[in-house]
Amino acid sequence: MNRTALQSLSHFASVILIGLVRVYQGTLSQVIYALFGRVCRFEPSCSQYFIDAVRKHGPWRGAVRGVWRVCRCNPLCRGGYDPA
Repeated sequence: MNRTALQSLSHFASVILIGLVRVYQGTLSQVIYALFGRVCRFEPSCSQYFIDAVRKHGPWRGAVRGVWRVCRCNPLCRGGYDPA
């Protein structure tokens, strides 16, 4: 694959990942918020962090960082400010 094809693939993957997170933010996240209030222990929220990480680090590293962040967001974690 040449460089242009890899860049196109990377851009396409970023658009898909960000789109999926946006769908989550507009649907399931709203239901969770209505039932339980704010549950994310971090600022920005884990879903926004995922989007920021994909934009900053690309789709592959960004997705890994986003998934790692979601795994850390649990009752045993103190949370706080954690930018991408």
